[in-house]
Amino acid sequence: MKVSKVFAVPYAVWVLVFTIIPLGLVIGFALTDSDGGFTLQNLFDMSDYMAVLFRSILFAIIATVICLVLAFPAAYIISRAKSFNQSSLIVLIMVPMWTNFILRTYAWMTLLESNGLINKFLGLFGIGPLNLINNGGAVILGMVYNYLPFMILPLYSVMVKIDSSVIEAARDLGSNNFNLVRRVILPLSMPGINSGIIAVFIPSVSTFVISRMLGGGTNDLIGDIIESQFLGTSYNPHLGSAMALVLMIVVIFLMSLFNQFGSEEEAML
Repeated sequence: MKVSKVFAVPYAVWVLVFTIIPLGLVIGFALTDSDGGFTLQNLFDMSDYMAVLFRSILFAIIATVICLVLAFPAAYIISRAKSFNQSSLIVLIMVPMWTNFILRTYAWMTLLESNGLINKFLGLFGIGPLNLINNGGAVILGMVYNYLPFMILPLYSVMVKIDSSVIEAARDLGSNNFNLVRRVILPLSMPGINSGIIAVFIPSVSTFVISRMLGGGTNDLIGDIIESQFLGTSYNPHLGSAMALVLMIVVIFLMSLFNQFGSEEEAML
């Protein structure tokens, strides 16, 4: 056996144990009933939760767009900074990720609640208390805060490789800031944009902790419904698997659609 094949064995085992087998179990549960018989009823029952699925997709798209708008200039600024400053800024971005996910989200609860720090500060000016929590805006805010580093880091890793001479050449040829971004930086950053969108959209559309803690139970996402089918009082792993399967198909479709659109945009640029 070749050495390259030997080194590939651990990866193949990993994929088999943690990808193929779990995926097979999800498909198996989704297409069977409690007696083990084949059925499509679980997929039909998914229609009762289409509104929740659409809400999840909408919230995830909004959060992804906001992350991209915030991360693009941030990543560019970091990539153009001096080497020491780049390392310091990257560490500052990664520090919140070293804190437990639930604790980070819980911190926003203390900030946004009626007697939280934000409303107390606004109260000094006679404003409020404002309804900042238990709504869709709070859920999207939680997504943006928790997943923004997943957009910044891929963009930074691509932008830092853009040669400064390319930017200087564009400016020497009379390119203004808008055309510099549109015709030079944006096309060269597309691999990072694609990776960042995938890294933010997928966890956003399937999250359940953020919506539970910041949504107040009135903005449940599809992740909450799936989680309740396995751990909640309405235990039904077959319906939960069907939901997970449908969500996976939707995500794959949206990602392939975006990749095709992104390739056409990059070719036009």
